[in-house]
Amino acid sequence: MTTTPDWIMIGGEGPESYNQQLLEVAKEKMTEAISVNLSLDLISNRFSIADFGCASGTNTFVSVQNIIDAVEEKYRRETGQKPANNIEFQVLFNDFSVNDFNTLFQTLPQGRRYYSAGVPGSFFARVLPKESFHIGVMSYTFHLTSKLKIPKGIMDRDSPLWSKDMQCTGFNQAVKKSYLDQYSIDTNNLLDARAEELVPWGLMLLLRSCLRDGVKMSETPKGKVMDLIGESLKQSEIRQIIEENEKLTIKAFEDIIHSKNDFPLDPKILAVSYKAFSGAFISAHFGIETMGKAFELAENRHGIPKTPQGLKRILVVRRSGEKADVYYETEAPKRKRLKCFKDVAKFIEDNEQFNDMKI
Repeated sequence: MTTTPDWIMIGGEGPESYNQQLLEVAKEKMTEAISVNLSLDLISNRFSIADFGCASGTNTFVSVQNIIDAVEEKYRRETGQKPANNIEFQVLFNDFSVNDFNTLFQTLPQGRRYYSAGVPGSFFARVLPKESFHIGVMSYTFHLTSKLKIPKGIMDRDSPLWSKDMQCTGFNQAVKKSYLDQYSIDTNNLLDARAEELVPWGLMLLLRSCLRDGVKMSETPKGKVMDLIGESLKQSEIRQIIEENEKLTIKAFEDIIHSKNDFPLDPKILAVSYKAFSGAFISAHFGIETMGKAFELAENRHGIPKTPQGLKRILVVRRSGEKADVYYETEAPKRKRLKCFKDVAKFIEDNEQFNDMKI
């Protein structure tokens, strides 16, 4: 039996959309996995898709549509027939019972090519009958643990597990192991449940953040701006948990890098990102008002220099995915990337219309 938490992930559109960009970048990988690994014999009559941890925003619709597009493309390519004539899609939206399903279903896309149903319940346990879905997906819920409760000893100053950090940075190995043990238990329960609900030879798509082996959290852009609980897991640790479970077979284990390898590095955007991931946790402990004030302060005290007026700060991830460079980008119509404040000053000197810009 799992505990239903009194928090839910903050969904929605715009900058608080916590994984929309991830899904857009992952589309190619998901399409390839479906094309290569999904048996054509499964694509007939009723085809069921399940999103576990759907939240209440529109991101789940992007994920579901990506899967439907990939299934239809495979069917069209290998049979020469129109999918609409032979396949009916059913989508099962699952999340904890406290999730805002009303908002979710009020924003269902117009013209969608699937029937939908809500499935409230903890995705760490069974929520569907055996062999209920052909493709399942979890995006940015695979990094959660089933309990809001912090592992035993973490908050005890006399315990070797005591952590002075607000988050699990991974630097204290005893603290990291405590979280990893909890994560391993939860993940095994989750995989056991999905293995029962998945049809034979079906696919389960799992998207989450992790570190490449040999890379420290402090060496990554994500480590500098999103040091979240559970995100210090190594790729090998996640793979080991899944392989030791033995209920599902890994068909692909891929890196997914941010679209165009860059994203805005701005205190306000970062504060909003933090809020999407951890705002609900803070609110559950300290209240909504305190949570709101905390993120207001984060916008102004983030340790990142304020972006000069008229410019945008961009973080560009290198091809290795291990390091990144920061640039300043001018606004349209004269869009140009500047490497440092010296370049910014020179740009202002050469362009009179930017003379009022403050640096």
